[in-house]
Amino acid sequence: MQVDAPIYSLEGAAERAVALEALGFDGVFTFEGPHDVFVPLVLAAAATELRTWSNVAIAFPRNPIHLAHTARDLQALSGGRFNLGLGTQVRTHVERRFGSDFDRPVERMSDLLAALRAIFATWQDGTRLQHEGPYYRHDLMTPMFDPGPSEWGAPPLHVGALGPRLTEMVAAEADGLLLMPFTSRRFFETATAPAIEAGLARRDPALGPLEVVPELIVCAGRDDDEQAVADAGCRALLGFYGSTPAYRGVLEAEGYGDLQPELRDLSRQGRWDEMATLIDDPLLEAVAVRGTPTEVAEQIAARFGDRAGRVAVYLPYDAPDGVLSEVAEELHAR
Repeated sequence: MQVDAPIYSLEGAAERAVALEALGFDGVFTFEGPHDVFVPLVLAAAATELRTWSNVAIAFPRNPIHLAHTARDLQALSGGRFNLGLGTQVRTHVERRFGSDFDRPVERMSDLLAALRAIFATWQDGTRLQHEGPYYRHDLMTPMFDPGPSEWGAPPLHVGALGPRLTEMVAAEADGLLLMPFTSRRFFETATAPAIEAGLARRDPALGPLEVVPELIVCAGRDDDEQAVADAGCRALLGFYGSTPAYRGVLEAEGYGDLQPELRDLSRQGRWDEMATLIDDPLLEAVAVRGTPTEVAEQIAARFGDRAGRVAVYLPYDAPDGVLSEVAEELHAR
């Protein structure tokens, strides 16, 4: 199993990528956070041989042409080691933070994928650009703006999904499915896996196999002190995630449905520290993977079995390099 780790900031992105490569990781990814999601990947791609990918770039505020140019350039810079990871985000952020439209997100993402494939086909094969969908229209590509074919082909298109409708669409139409980190084994088995199977049943064989990449919140420690630091960081992250209504289904699957509105109310009041205290041990262990590096790898293998050959790990705390290298080593052995 291959394993990727995040780059959290712009400053030192190249150095961090080099360090992660030395620790045994296979790839690096970035978040849509306080910095541009793509710029750190430029630095990482130039400094390492790692796979680089956006995890995720929020799709709807961006035009398909912008995304296509950025993805193609990163594909060239990395020597064919870039994957374009896209996500919908939630209505509040898309409409109020980005000032963009969010209606019918599943259909909009499907149209975006089709538009990107049409653009890449024009650049790679010289076919006339002709995409007219419900949300995007592209029918002009003059030679001045056509970068021409890439020797590495078009970058793969991955999409993050949680709900069953979006998960099914991604399984049917994208190159890869990014499983959101706020999930659990029970939710995966009862909601996600059936949606994947439904999407695969109508997938065009010409797309090739679907890559499923679980994203996991990892609470790893080799002793009690390291475990305590890991637990504190993971509780804070789970409290933040759990305040979002989109994740209520995961909480309900674990018997914590009433916790979501409580976390939401605390977030609206800015009481962030209190949110972490509401994440008890059973919920922490259901959503995150927790324990020694060996135990973490065993839990990941048990949760996803042979469905995934690659995982993306989040360690939302200052994890020692020894923990990171052991996590990578244990996952490589699975």
